[in-house]
Amino acid sequence: MSTKKKIGILGASGYTGAELVRLLLRHPKVDLVLLTADRRAGQAMGDVFPQFAPYELPTLVSIDSVDWTTIGLDLVFCALPHATTQKVLQEVLAKAPETKVVDLSADFRLEDAAAYAKWYGHEHHALELQKEAVYGLVEIYRRDIKKARLIANPGCYTSCAILPLVPLLKARAIETDEIVIDAKSGMTGAGRSAKEEMLFSEVSEGFNAYGVGHHRHMAELDQEFSKAAGKEVVVSFTPHLLPQNRGIFSTIYVRGRRGKTAQDLHEVLVKQYEKEPFVHILPFGKTPHSRHVRGSNMTFIGVAADRIPGRAIIVSTLDNLTKGASGQAVQNMNLVLGFAETLGIDQPAMFP
Repeated sequence: MSTKKKIGILGASGYTGAELVRLLLRHPKVDLVLLTADRRAGQAMGDVFPQFAPYELPTLVSIDSVDWTTIGLDLVFCALPHATTQKVLQEVLAKAPETKVVDLSADFRLEDAAAYAKWYGHEHHALELQKEAVYGLVEIYRRDIKKARLIANPGCYTSCAILPLVPLLKARAIETDEIVIDAKSGMTGAGRSAKEEMLFSEVSEGFNAYGVGHHRHMAELDQEFSKAAGKEVVVSFTPHLLPQNRGIFSTIYVRGRRGKTAQDLHEVLVKQYEKEPFVHILPFGKTPHSRHVRGSNMTFIGVAADRIPGRAIIVSTLDNLTKGASGQAVQNMNLVLGFAETLGIDQPAMFP
């Protein structure tokens, strides 16, 4: 009798859904038994993503066709758009309350319902579920995640900034009002839907900022930085679009507090992450390239001294589809299902 856990993916035809399939195919403790994609219902996963053609996978079905009372999933990944997710997960957990959920949308990341309404343009429609959601950045909330039923997988930009900055804020090592985050994302961060501005000829050989002054991920940054600092923190954050498929690359500018040097900040991060399998702190003065983490669940962080006394430059990079989304989701799954945290996601980066 198989002892593998039964897993489903809602929204399997998007980039994060496909990345989940890629990672879970080699996971020794789970069976993929449900893949949904409403517009692709009835199709084989190999028809939507030809790289999966050699593998035996469930046929894609619509969410409405799933009988949650009988399917018996141990855990479901939700890779649906925000707002849609609230309605779907209310139904899933009402009919199958023992099912664990890792939600890759933004719907349950913000603890403040008013903040959600402000940044997403509508009221939150699943407030009871929101109250039990745990923010799914493992390195920060590991203990809470292990006991959770609903995990809100963090955003890719936010993970890349929170991992280097939260330890420094908790240590009171940096000034809270002088943080600048200059961030860049690969094209897959914009999703798989057909959009004119995402055509090859529109983005190739170019580079641009977007969401300037009002990107939705700012709400997550405000929330997590303020909790770490014990007071309100509002940072400058500007995202940019890169003409490459994968990756988040953040250059972060900070000032040391009470005489803390760049080397002091580096030491805080080394101590914080020395036993973490998916965060690597480079030697002082060294900075990473986005290609160093491509296809892996790693975050690479470097710290260098600025020429301005008291200031430091932190460079952080991760793959937006792995540690920034699906890899982190599997890391969360491993925790809540009692597996080794690195199981199925310990592959090194793809290079070149």
